[in-house]
This record gives sequence, C-alpha cells and structure tokens, in this order.
Amino acid sequence: MSLIEDLNWRYACKRMNGETVEQDKIDIILDAIRLAPTSMGMQIFKVSVITDPKIKKQILEEAAPRQMMIKGCSHLLVFSAYTKLTQEDVNEYIDHLGEVRNITGARLEEYRTKWSFLLGMSEQEIFEWSARQTYIVMAYASIAAASLRVDSTPVEGFNASIVDGILGLPEKNLRSTLLFPLGFRDSNEDHLADTPKVRKDIKDLFIF
Repeated sequence: MSLIEDLNWRYACKRMNGETVEQDKIDIILDAIRLAPTSMGMQIFKVSVITDPKIKKQILEEAAPRQMMIKGCSHLLVFSAYTKLTQEDVNEYIDHLGEVRNITGARLEEYRTKWSFLLGMSEQEIFEWSARQTYIVMAYASIAAASLRVDSTPVEGFNASIVDGILGLPEKNLRSTLLFPLGFRDSNEDHLADTPKVRKDIKDLFIF
C-alpha cells in the first residue's frame, strides 16, 4: 500500500474496541518516533508507554473525561517536553554523538562549545522548543501506525497538570504535551469510522 493510501485510511479515531496491538507493531511505531527528525538531533522529549488499565482509567476520568478513545485503547502514549536543559544533558548527547560518529578530541569539543548557548535558554524557552519537537515525532508515530493499520488519535484536550501528577513528570523535569492512544477502531460505536475525510483542495491550501 502507498503512503497516500495509508493517510487516507487514517482518521482521528473516537472509539477503540479494546483489542491489544501486537508488540511487533508497537515496536515499529516506537522506532518511528526514535528515528523522527528533531531540532539539532537532540531528542529533548520523552514518551511514556502506558498499558496499565488502572493508569489509563485514571487519566481518562481525572484528566481527559471527554476523550473516550482512551477507554478502549491498547497503549496510551504520553509525549512530554523538557522543562530544563542541563550541562549533563548537553554533554550526554555530545558524548553519544562522538561515540556513534567516531569523533574525538578538539573536534568534539567544538560541538560542546558550539552548543553551549543552549544553557542560556530560559525554562519557558526550553519547554516551548521541546514541546514543538513532540508534535514532529507524534506525526511520525501517526504515519507509522497507519501503515500498520493501527488506529491513533493525537489528543490535546486534557488537563496536563493532572497527567503530570499521575505520571510523576515534574520530578523528571518534564511536562506532558500530547496524549496518543493506539488501538483499533470500533466501527459500531464511532460515527466517524466510515465517513469521508474532509480536507481542503490543493488549490485552496498551497501558495505557488
């Protein structure tokens, strides 16, 4: 199947049927997130992979009561952004870069000096920058899921503070930005399952 066929198949699933997504498919979706492009390649985000029914139920009831797709999802991904960036974070990435690309000595130190400006960014600037990365990688997860015929829905309508508390994110210098349920559509309960996709025509969307 082609990429465009995959994208036409995908929609924002509103009801999921409770079936479990096979682990090999989950692994591919997570790898798509891992391989997605991010600013400077630093991957300043985390993804919580939640399968515990009690935690999913708590998030649904306390933080996202209108997001009923969570009730029947197989896996709930929670994307979170950094709220701080430390010297240790920068050094860890540069050291890893040097190891993978076999860069040592003065050349590696050039990277360390070049990226030292990151440590002068405010916590709000770090969060906003990091949060934008979560949207980029979420898109890759969505496309990967569609290619495997796994349904997904990006969710912004939730109480992030409550989710953060449930998952203990503040202690990790993280704030949640997106919920991303994965599962299989319940065509009997989801009124959007068989409806045509509504999108603008090319002539109305692009400026040439």
